[in-house]
Amino acid sequence: MIPAWILDIFAAIMLVVAAVSAARLVAARPWRQGAALADIDVAHLLMAIAMAGMLTASLQTLPNGTWEVIFGVMTAWFAYRVVRDAQVSGVRALAGGHCAPHLSHAGAMLYMFAALTAPAAHGSGMSGMGGISGMGTLALPSLAFIFALLLIGYTVWDLDQLSGPGASGHYSLAAARVVPAAAVLAGVTSGAGTGLGGAGGAGLASAAVATEPVTATQVPPAGACAPAGGTGVLAPWVATSCRIAMGVTMAFMLLILI
Repeated sequence: MIPAWILDIFAAIMLVVAAVSAARLVAARPWRQGAALADIDVAHLLMAIAMAGMLTASLQTLPNGTWEVIFGVMTAWFAYRVVRDAQVSGVRALAGGHCAPHLSHAGAMLYMFAALTAPAAHGSGMSGMGGISGMGTLALPSLAFIFALLLIGYTVWDLDQLSGPGASGHYSLAAARVVPAAAVLAGVTSGAGTGLGGAGGAGLASAAVATEPVTATQVPPAGACAPAGGTGVLAPWVATSCRIAMGVTMAFMLLILI
């Protein structure tokens, strides 16, 4: 048996994640600016609300069946994002891509709502794990264990990327500023008459250097799920911290229900 106060602490953390995700959506104003990663904050918001309701009965919101539909759609969406990411990055999209963790989170949430065998899980709504004296169990417990391992692995990866060397560059979505081909050809042409030394060589070198990646906050490419650059509540580490908190909470819920 897990003490109720432990479940309440995790529920409170999820409420904080929900509030931060809502604040990020308001600050980003995706309805006016068309933010490419608004789906990430929406997913964080919905997952946090759902988990808070599962942990504490007084915080339950939507019926169980409604959450299943929501997380089914969310799982399909992030599966699509992973496929698009894999078209660019290959297998790395699963091992170290930013969309794969969101897919595992959405899949784990769908599994928990669909596989909980407690009678209260099939009523008008989720009574919450803290609202029943004997906790229910999950059907196919081996699948729950696999999801928990995935979540722990992605959480450790997030912690490493967030705190390790070069983390800010990794999460800033620094895109390559590619100089148009005409500019590069101009540098080559200017160097053709004087050789690779002198002004011509400098022109060619400057044209080559201009093609190197530079740190710049840009709209993420199609398929990217990494936090976009920003300040305050929109800072990349905020979204990543929310994902870490949800990963830990979700893994905890899966393990105590096996």
